[in-house]
Amino acid sequence: MGYDDRRKHYVRVVSSTDVDGRVVPLCIVWDDDTRYEVDRVLGVRHAYSRRTGAKGLRYSIQVDGRQTYLYYEDPRWFVEAKVRPSYLG
Repeated sequence: MGYDDRRKHYVRVVSSTDVDGRVVPLCIVWDDDTRYEVDRVLGVRHAYSRRTGAKGLRYSIQVDGRQTYLYYEDPRWFVEAKVRPSYLG
C-alpha cells in the first residue's frame, strides 16, 4: 500500500550475448550488491515505460517466480523502482 509511484532506477546487470548478438540478462545487481537471478526471459521488445516516462528495449522477465520488467536504455539498464510517497515519511 502506498507504493504505486515508480521511478527509473539504474542497476547493474550480468548478461550473456549469443552468437547472433542477442543479449540475455542473467542477474540484476542492486545498489547494496543484492543479486536477483533472472529465472527466464519471457519476451523482448521496444517499449515505453508509462510509469517512468522512459523508453528502451523492454525485457519481460521472471525473478523468483514473479514477472517484472527490465529495460535496456543503451548503454544502461534500469528497473521501475517503487517510490514511497513523501506523506508516509
